[in-house]
Amino acid sequence: MGTSVTFKRPDGKEASGYLANAARGNAPCVVVIQEWWGLQDQIKGICDRFALAGFDALAPDLYRGVVVPYHDTEAANKQMSSLDFMDATTQSVRGAVQYLARNGAKVGLTGFCMGGAVTVIGAAKIPELTVGVVFYGIPPEAAVKPADVKIPLQAHFADKDDWCTPEAVNAWEKAMKAAGKPLELHRYEADHGFVNEQRMAVHDREAAELAWTRATEFFRKHLG
Repeated sequence: MGTSVTFKRPDGKEASGYLANAARGNAPCVVVIQEWWGLQDQIKGICDRFALAGFDALAPDLYRGVVVPYHDTEAANKQMSSLDFMDATTQSVRGAVQYLARNGAKVGLTGFCMGGAVTVIGAAKIPELTVGVVFYGIPPEAAVKPADVKIPLQAHFADKDDWCTPEAVNAWEKAMKAAGKPLELHRYEADHGFVNEQRMAVHDREAAELAWTRATEFFRKHLG
């Protein structure tokens, strides 16, 4: 449904990604950030689904062509650990936001796992953003403090998550509220990665569909 595109980063370098356009020409826009597996077909499918829901959606390829098989967590961790999160967010992700915003459209940001953490960083570091939706990812406070967040956030977390643990989620929610930041947070009796239908070991269709409905409604509310 979508297509590969290249776009300029703020520093002038080129980046690439997967773009799916809505049927109408003046659609609101969403940038979609990958899990630590890279720009998998599942993430492209999320962009296609956003397009069908009435949004232009662009997923920047933060690993520059590297896609890790789902069984290889060691390779995925190596790719994620070698990623410069600040450069990825303030250059590649911001470039994707600017690409979508070039015709005056409002742009939101969403991401999963690693991409969820990038979404929170982007909420503080990308001035062109209007709103963000986080899926089971929290960056370390060294990267961004809750007080630095500048846009409304919706967040989705799994109660059986061993990475973004319930304790970590509770602490982040408390810090966001203490900083006076608008946050709508939802918890699901599910595993980390529950939205990814290609990973049957963790996918929870009921939770994923509920989260999708909440996310698209939140984006429509803030992006039009």
